[in-house]
Amino acid sequence: MRYLLDTHLLLWAASEPERLSPIARTIITDEDSQLWFSVASLWEVVIKASLGRTDFDVDAQLFRRGLLESDFAELDITGSHVIAVSDLSPLHKDPFDRILLAQARTEAMILLTADSALANYPGDIEMV
Repeated sequence: MRYLLDTHLLLWAASEPERLSPIARTIITDEDSQLWFSVASLWEVVIKASLGRTDFDVDAQLFRRGLLESDFAELDITGSHVIAVSDLSPLHKDPFDRILLAQARTEAMILLTADSALANYPGDIEMV
């Protein structure tokens, strides 16, 4: 299965794995799981860290390198992804989460999230 992880799950996997649910840990450690992170997550980390959000206080360059070294694949943002955001109902206001959902849908991935508001969307979203 192909999984796109939301930003908080990526941050927890990288620096606070004890915060991951047992289901999330199982998926992340399963050798059959194809794990992806979005460039949008890196952008979110940079933006929110610059705003003083302590939960995003990581070095984005080291964060990216660690994800790549851990065999996560990087997903760029394309025009198709951006256009797919227009198909989303306004259940969730966070633009970073909305682009992640649009990417997952466009690329036929399962979006893994710990965000209950994001998990309210229909489709391949797994709340972990």
